[in-house]
Amino acid sequence: MSSPHANISIFVPHIGCPNRCSFCNQGYITGTHKAPSPSDVADAVINARSAKNYDPKNTEIAFFGGSFTAINRNYMLELLKTASWFVENEIVKGIRISTRPDAIDDETLKLLKSYNVTAIELGAQSMRDRVLKMNNRGHTSEDVVRASALIKKYGFSLGLQMMTGLYKDSDTAAISTAKQIIKIAPNTVRIYPTIVLKDTYLAALYSDNRYEPQTLEGAVNLAAELLLMFEKANIKVIRLGLHSIEEDSFVAGPWHPAFSELCKSALFLKKAKELLKQKGKYIIYVSPKCISQMVGQKRTNIISLKNDGFICSVKPQEDLKENEIRVVRQEE
Repeated sequence: MSSPHANISIFVPHIGCPNRCSFCNQGYITGTHKAPSPSDVADAVINARSAKNYDPKNTEIAFFGGSFTAINRNYMLELLKTASWFVENEIVKGIRISTRPDAIDDETLKLLKSYNVTAIELGAQSMRDRVLKMNNRGHTSEDVVRASALIKKYGFSLGLQMMTGLYKDSDTAAISTAKQIIKIAPNTVRIYPTIVLKDTYLAALYSDNRYEPQTLEGAVNLAAELLLMFEKANIKVIRLGLHSIEEDSFVAGPWHPAFSELCKSALFLKKAKELLKQKGKYIIYVSPKCISQMVGQKRTNIISLKNDGFICSVKPQEDLKENEIRVVRQEE
C-alpha cells in the first residue's frame, strides 16, 4: 500500500500580489512574515526527508501563500531551480504552485514546465464577478476559465480554490461557484470559509457592522453540501478550512481546528438521513478510517439520528471507500 500524498509546504507571503484582498493577511495565516530563500527550500526538503514514513514517489514541494507566477521572475527562478534539483534527483515527485488566475500565460506555463512543476492551483475564490470586485480580488471569473483551460492544455494537474462566506457572497452564490468549478473540471479543489483577521479590510467592515461572518454551523453545513457536489462530480477535495492561523490575529468567523472533520461528519449525517427511510434499528457501515466522522464529535450524529427515530450503531467495512456508507436494518 502506497503512502498518502504529502506536501513540503514553502510559504511565499504576499510577494507577487498586486493588491490586498479584503480577507487577506498571509503572515497571520501562515505564521510566515519573510520571503523564503533557496536554502530555506533545501532545508525544508532535507527535514521532511528525515521522517520515517517519507515517500519520494508521493511527495511534492509546494509553493503556497502568495502569487507565485507574479513574483520577481529572477527570484521565482531561484526557488524553482532549487526545487527542480530535488525532482531531477528523484527526492520528490514534483512541484506544486499556487497563483492568481490573471498571472498565467503561455510563456509562464512553458517556463514552469521546464522546471518540473507538475500542479498549479488557482485562487478562484468565487465565480461571481460582483463578489470578486467587492473583495478586491483584481481578476474576473473569465480569468479563472481562461487560465484553467491553458493549464490543462499544457498538461499540468489543475487545482481550484474557493471560499465561502465572502463579503457580499451567499450560500446560493457559493453553490453557483461550485457548479461553475465543476464545469471547468479541475483535478482538485480546496474549500476555505472566510475568517476575519486583524489588519484586513474585512476586519474594518466587521467593526462597522457591514459584514457578518458565517456561523460555524452554517459554514460546516454549506461545506458539506459542496463536498457532496464535488464528490458526485469525481473531483477530489484536498482541503477543507485553513491549516492554521495565529491566535492573536483572529477577529471573527467560523474558525475551528477540526473544521475538515466537522464537514465530513456533517456529510455522513446527510448521507445517512437520505438512506434511512423507516424508523427502527440499523447498522451503518463505513470505511474503518471514517468511523469517528460517521459517529460525530461527542456522538452528535448518532444522537441526531436517534432523535429522528433511527437507533444506529456504526461498524467498519474494509471494502468501502472513503465517504461511502451502507445501512442495514436490524430485525426487531
